[in-house]
Amino acid sequence: MAATQEHPSDRRTAAQEVADLCSELIAIDTTNFGDGSGPGERPAAEYVADKLAEVGLDPVLIETGGGRANVIVRVTGSDPGRDPLLIHHHLDVVPANASDWTVDPFAGEVADGCVWGRGAVDMKDMNAMTLAVVRQRLREGRRPARDLVLAFLADEEAGGKQGAHRLVESHRELFDGVTEGIGEVGGFSVSVGGDTRLYLIETAEKGLAWMRLTARGRAGHGSMINDDNAVTTLCEAVARVGRHTFPIRVTPTVQRFLAEISDVLGVDLDPGDIDSVVAKLGPIAILIGATLRNTVNPTMLAAGYKVNVIPGHAEAHIDGRFLPGYEEEFFAELDALLGPDVQREFVHHDIALETEFEGRLVDAACASLRAEDPIARPVPYTLSGGTDAKAFSRIGIRCIGFAPLLLPSDLNFAAMFHGVDERVPVDGLQFGTRVLDRFLDLC
Repeated sequence: MAATQEHPSDRRTAAQEVADLCSELIAIDTTNFGDGSGPGERPAAEYVADKLAEVGLDPVLIETGGGRANVIVRVTGSDPGRDPLLIHHHLDVVPANASDWTVDPFAGEVADGCVWGRGAVDMKDMNAMTLAVVRQRLREGRRPARDLVLAFLADEEAGGKQGAHRLVESHRELFDGVTEGIGEVGGFSVSVGGDTRLYLIETAEKGLAWMRLTARGRAGHGSMINDDNAVTTLCEAVARVGRHTFPIRVTPTVQRFLAEISDVLGVDLDPGDIDSVVAKLGPIAILIGATLRNTVNPTMLAAGYKVNVIPGHAEAHIDGRFLPGYEEEFFAELDALLGPDVQREFVHHDIALETEFEGRLVDAACASLRAEDPIARPVPYTLSGGTDAKAFSRIGIRCIGFAPLLLPSDLNFAAMFHGVDERVPVDGLQFGTRVLDRFLDLC
């Protein structure tokens, strides 16, 4: 894509333009329904490519079919001896039912000090922060220390098959030399009172197992006695799964996180009552609690076609997430719950990840946060969901979650992800641009 010339009147600092970039991206509907339908990411990809071209870059737009589009660009750093750094983002968002929202979820409205809309925190905020920082640095002639590979990706909300996984498989050359990367859901603040503010940096994430369950039985008339009813068999299995609590399994990242939290809160960590420590974290406890154990939740049911006909088969979908190092245990426990009369198959299956909370990349993230917030205490944590880091790990790229945000203490950040009235504070975005700018000099 040929570079275009930016008009001098459009030259604003990263802090000045980041909210507008976030708002404009939200206003481009990139809903991913997970079944191949939806508007796709192409219009948003073209928007991103234009913003990059305005500051002299030559982005590559790769469409993988049906409007699914990715943008990749390499920014030359000042130190050719350093390995390039990947900054990966996704352009797609989950659906939003407008009738449930206070505002139009695809208007990108700026009100009450926040940018509102689907994708505000997942993850058009990071898209905007990266664009704003890179645009300002290139206007000012400030190259990052390392080469950057910026990836704005399709299809993350459905597992990344048309995004990160496709690029890793078919366009490996775009990531030549890259050994490390940063992505979403990390670097955000959690207020715990006193003179400390936690910043959670993601160094691990659970594996993913979206599955279809099938039970088969004897079809027949709804008025007859039927002791081989597929609906009954399936529902009993789904209920067992849905009510099951997996045992606590403390991974290295979770152990480090709990030790940090115990120190901050001034409480002793009781191995037999870890949940009580996590409960003291307030709204973020639901996010952390899901990283203490494997989880599985029923999400969809389907059976039959007429009220007086017993169907011959019934289906359900479940969302399973397993901790690093506990995949085998997870499936053994799940199969025991399902029993022999229910079969499972994968809709999508991907690995768990875990890396150390150390090294220059982590040090740079911590230092850049502390420079902008004197009471910052960065800590590692495990993400209960998954990111495109799974795909990049397959080609040897070590990723952490680092999309820095300073958040108000009363904002339920965990509820923003895929939730109603998703929003991000404008001053949080501005904070994030300052942190990212420092980070690019330090990493």
